[in-house]
Amino acid sequence: MDRSIKTFLKHTYKDFKTRSVNPPLIRTSTMVFKSMSDLRQVQRKNIKNPRGGHFEYGRQGTGTTFELEKILTNLEESYHTFLTPTGFGSVFLCLFSILRPSDEIIIADPLYSPTRILTEDYLKEFNINAKFYDPNNLDTIKKNFTNKTKLIYVENPGSNTFEFQDLGKIISFAKKKKILTAIDNTWATPYFLKPIKIGFDLSIVSATKYYSGHSDVMGGSLAVSKRVFKRVIRAQSMTGLRLSPDDAYFIMRGIRTLDVRLEKHQDNAIKIAKFLSKKKNIEVLYPFKKNKKNYKFWKKYYSGSSGLMGLKIKVKNKKSVDRFVNSLKLFGHGYSWGGYESLALHQEINEQGNRKYLNLDKNEYIVRLHVGLEDPKDLITDISNSLKFLK
Repeated sequence: MDRSIKTFLKHTYKDFKTRSVNPPLIRTSTMVFKSMSDLRQVQRKNIKNPRGGHFEYGRQGTGTTFELEKILTNLEESYHTFLTPTGFGSVFLCLFSILRPSDEIIIADPLYSPTRILTEDYLKEFNINAKFYDPNNLDTIKKNFTNKTKLIYVENPGSNTFEFQDLGKIISFAKKKKILTAIDNTWATPYFLKPIKIGFDLSIVSATKYYSGHSDVMGGSLAVSKRVFKRVIRAQSMTGLRLSPDDAYFIMRGIRTLDVRLEKHQDNAIKIAKFLSKKKNIEVLYPFKKNKKNYKFWKKYYSGSSGLMGLKIKVKNKKSVDRFVNSLKLFGHGYSWGGYESLALHQEINEQGNRKYLNLDKNEYIVRLHVGLEDPKDLITDISNSLKFLK
């Protein structure tokens, strides 16, 4: 990329033919051609260059989705980027592309709950075995490896508990064993971390979150290396997992301000993390303290941090945690994140899934905060007024 990301995001598309700074919204199921020879020519182009946007049918995509693919491929610095209807659709496409019966997958223990259900339970029906590793002890990857292992699946930082891992060490081990690697990079997006560039084969982002940024659209992306491109394009063709042109248009609209929003999310989150770190009964799960292990591995690979963090709260009365969360006025209560608004959730222990390496004491509880784009002073005041409920 010969320009900075900030400039690139503002100049992702210009159409001087239509005199539009935004790509046209093309909705179609049937694509019409002047003749059969014209149709066959497009088919030949698609075979020769399957990344070129040579579509013959609406399920393959339209000019609108093709523009978003190009933008994300540039942002990811990947070989190609596939689009799916949801973030979880990208998780499924990743696993469906790579794994086959009798294969094994090694997965980070702090995993997005639906991904855990998919890998730990559902894949068993297809004779695919999932093994979980400790993000704080990567030797557990080596212990779980067998000649049936086909994929190491990383979520970084860990879901809800926000463990940061030595990504280079994982990639190095995988390359030595000639197995593939995938990462859920939704927390950082390729604005702060480019997984394909550092050696991952597949990189998942829920476009529902920061790409969109306005909590009004769902989508997912799967960036890939050349090594796995043919597997993924075949799987996507067989599953029909495609993003609609309307959703692609909304995501492109949001992504123009990705840099501005992420940096504001980061600034607000750091302010709130510093405020909460002074409270004796709260451990802030966010990379802002230089003497922490998580900070070391974050700093090694990332150029920034987003607005999502965890709080490990130690209190005798569990109900007081709910009262703390419920009393917040500027933090909504709901799933997802990545929009302009702040959110807070008390993540019950059963919502963490069947965690093997989760070490929570009897009186410790996890609250997840998504720090939005509000005035940080107002957010801190809101939190401060609610802390009195923690007992």
